[in-house]
Amino acid sequence: MQKQKAIKVLLAEDEVSLGTIIKESLESRGFEVSYCQDGESALATYMAKKPDILVLDVMMPKKDGFILADSIRKRDSHVPIIFLTARSRTEDVVAGFRHGANDYIKKPFSMEELIVRIEAAVRRSSQNPGREEWVRIGDYRFHPEKQQLKHGEEAFYLTYRESQLLFALYQYRNSLADRSLILKELWGSDDFFNARSMDVFITKLRKKLQKDPKVQLINVRGYGYKLLC
Repeated sequence: MQKQKAIKVLLAEDEVSLGTIIKESLESRGFEVSYCQDGESALATYMAKKPDILVLDVMMPKKDGFILADSIRKRDSHVPIIFLTARSRTEDVVAGFRHGANDYIKKPFSMEELIVRIEAAVRRSSQNPGREEWVRIGDYRFHPEKQQLKHGEEAFYLTYRESQLLFALYQYRNSLADRSLILKELWGSDDFFNARSMDVFITKLRKKLQKDPKVQLINVRGYGYKLLC
């Protein structure tokens, strides 16, 4: 039986005691961890080692987590990024997603939670192609960058927001997509008015996807949506 490849984690955390605990805990679970204590060394390590995922503290010397994420996103739009931070205000969480985060964990946290989130982010990343490629949604083909949805010879041209939302749902296909998380990532806030706006776009996407009865966009009341395909 072939041995499963270890997930390569780049950890950037300036609090040495916490960083050491995280590093040792992850390594004890079979992860390969590169540990840095500031943003500049983390960027250099990223360039040299090309990790599978980045776990970044926000408040770091030389280059903070947000600036570091911006630098990495200019080079790589797909590698998963998880922010660790003591900041708990809604605007801080929103800022994290705007700087390219895939997930955001507030301190203090449990190692089990961190491990589950790392594994989930890497799994989604490995299952999802880049936005420049055509993907299959049932009998449809979808191109996020071109903002096109095709069913046979018929083509639908999506708005930018429709394409963003469909790609976000596609990333969670056949599983629950958290409503609040998508709102914060795409709209910047999960307030009532943005939620109503997203409902309108969901209705538009349902109409465009109705040519294939095997494709369903289900509302899980109080939680989010499932794109079944």
